[in-house]
Amino acid sequence: MARDSGLSFGSSTRLPGPPMTPCIADICRYPVKGLSAESLQAVHLSPGQGLPHDRRFAVAHGATRFDPEAPQWLPKTNFLMLMRDEKLAQLAVAFVPETGMLTISRGGKPVVQGKATDPMGRTLIGQFFAGFMGDAARGAPRLLEAAGHMFSDVREKYVSLINLASVRDLERVVRQPVHPLRFRANIYMADAPAWTEFSWVGCEVAIGKTRLRVTQRIDRCGATNVDPETAVRDMNIPRALQQGFGHVDMGVYAEVLNGGDIAPGDAIVVPA
Repeated sequence: MARDSGLSFGSSTRLPGPPMTPCIADICRYPVKGLSAESLQAVHLSPGQGLPHDRRFAVAHGATRFDPEAPQWLPKTNFLMLMRDEKLAQLAVAFVPETGMLTISRGGKPVVQGKATDPMGRTLIGQFFAGFMGDAARGAPRLLEAAGHMFSDVREKYVSLINLASVRDLERVVRQPVHPLRFRANIYMADAPAWTEFSWVGCEVAIGKTRLRVTQRIDRCGATNVDPETAVRDMNIPRALQQGFGHVDMGVYAEVLNGGDIAPGDAIVVPA
C-alpha cells in the first residue's frame, strides 16, 4: 500500500554509541520508468522478481519498437528518462494496482488520469506526454506495459538498495544536501556505515524471512544530476563520486532468493 505522506528517509544525524543494526528507512516503487516514487508501508517480495509494480510502465519515444506480446529488454535511451528529460521530475505519479488507474499531477494538481492497464487509458496518457514533452518526445510517445515485464535499466529483475549514510558522505564531498531520491532506489536503509554495502556484493542478506543476494554495485549516470523536488539539473553527481571516491557507484542491486514481507523499520541482517 502506498503511503499518503511524504518520504522520510530517517534521521540525517546519529549520536555516538555502539554499532546499530542496519534497517529499512523507506521502501519506494516507481510505477512509470523515469517518473516519481511512491513510498510504501509494506511490500511482499517474490523470488526472482523486482518490487511489485516497479517500472511496470514506461513512456516510449515514437520511434521505439517494442512488442508487448513478446517483450524484450531495451536500453533506457528508448524511453523518456531523467538523464535527458529533466522536466519529467515536475510530475508526480499515483498508481492504484487494484484498478490500474494512473494519475499524473503537476504542482499538486492532476493533469491526466487514465486506466494504464487499458489501451484507451494508455492512449490518453500518451497524448498528455506528447503535449508535455513536445519535440523532445521524438514522435508520438506511447505508454507501454507488458505482462511480467519490468522496464529496468538492467536486464535482470533486481531490487535496488541505497545506504543513506553513503549519501550523507557524498554530501560531505559536495558540501550541500543530496536528496536520496536522486538515486531512485527501492530500499533506503539506515544505521549502516557509509559504503559498507559494497562489501556485501556476492553475499546474502536477510530481512525477516526474505533473503536477497547482493549482485553488483550500481554505476550512476546523469539522471542523478536532476533534483527530484525542483526538476533542476543542478549537480554533477557522477563527477562528484569520481572525484571524491574514485568511482561513480552509489547503491547495490540484489536478487530476491526467498520471498517474504518487508516494511520500514525491519532489520537487515548482513554477513558477519
